[in-house]
Amino acid sequence: EDRVSSFILLLADQARAAARAADEEIRKSGPRSPMHGIPIGLKDIYDTAGIATTGHSRRMLGRIPPADSVCTQKLGEAGSILLGKLATHEFATGGPSFDLPWPAARNPWRLDRFPGGSSSGSGSAVACGEVLGALGSDTGGSIRLPAAFCGTAGIKPTYGRVSKRGVLPLSWTFDNCGPLAWTAEDCAIMLQAVAGYDPQDPCSADVPVPDFRAGINDGVKGLRIGIVRHFYESDRPASKEAVAAMDAAISVLRGLGAEIREVTLPPLADYQACFRIIALAEAFSIHEEDLKSRPQDCGEVFRYRVMPGALVTSADYVAAQRQLRKLVARTLAAFDGVDALVTATTFAGAPVIRSMRSEANFADPPLTPPFNVAQCPAIAICNGYTSDGMPLSMQI
Repeated sequence: EDRVSSFILLLADQARAAARAADEEIRKSGPRSPMHGIPIGLKDIYDTAGIATTGHSRRMLGRIPPADSVCTQKLGEAGSILLGKLATHEFATGGPSFDLPWPAARNPWRLDRFPGGSSSGSGSAVACGEVLGALGSDTGGSIRLPAAFCGTAGIKPTYGRVSKRGVLPLSWTFDNCGPLAWTAEDCAIMLQAVAGYDPQDPCSADVPVPDFRAGINDGVKGLRIGIVRHFYESDRPASKEAVAAMDAAISVLRGLGAEIREVTLPPLADYQACFRIIALAEAFSIHEEDLKSRPQDCGEVFRYRVMPGALVTSADYVAAQRQLRKLVARTLAAFDGVDALVTATTFAGAPVIRSMRSEANFADPPLTPPFNVAQCPAIAICNGYTSDGMPLSMQI
């Protein structure tokens, strides 16, 4: 931990006490759930009653919420052991940032590399085994990118599947809560614990929660898998190593009996334009008062990435929302002939953290926002490594 800086608050004594209580309860009456006794961490945007929740921001130093978020409450009821609050990029905007009250989390594969964001501490803590699972949030890729760069699994659930009540917001339209863990099955176990309808969350979907592990070992034989190659081959070409990893993964799926089909979606740039306008406008509306009254308490990267939302007009916002519905329809139509879509998660391995620039946020489109725009679930899993040993990843 002294090298990766995954945590901004470690609850060591509380965690040990909870672990002893869990051991005793399991011995007496068996586990409450598969999460009972499992050590976890929470991205520091999840409210924890009586425990600081700051969004990794100077603006919220000393903020102690009176109640748990719904996800915090559900994980507690499942018997998990909270080890502490994990680093993020200020209010989940992306990063890295080096002018905040706590250090930026590092990638445990190589400490000079970016761990992904904004669930940066969640990715690094899971990857190096400090916790077995962590909750992150995903507005435009903030679960899947740390999973990709840190070599773990991480799922952005279907929009509305997990309650966001008690979680610091960034975008009402795109925010999602979900888990990172070493394996897809562990993500399924953790998602099972937090999924479900919340009548007090207007974004929550009132639909039954399935068994997320049902059929998980059945294999892919007979599944029709659509490969979205143009995202990473022509819309914005990925590195040769990332393309080769995708080709190898597709060959494995074909060898396991899946039927592979080529699928064309709208260009990455269309999703990016729609996503960026809506996310900017909503993030600025959430943080407008503090940006006007106390900008000095906001980090430089946060200001750079959120303040342009002041320039988004109502006409821009409405046009982007209308475009969103079109992109949702076109994306869901692609599932008419396939059971799943597969594409890359990132264009290369994790970059050197000190080489990253804030303006890149507005430059070439990333691979993750299309599935936030389409509101459908997407999991990132490791599918190879670069020549210097850094993880590569694909999305399903």
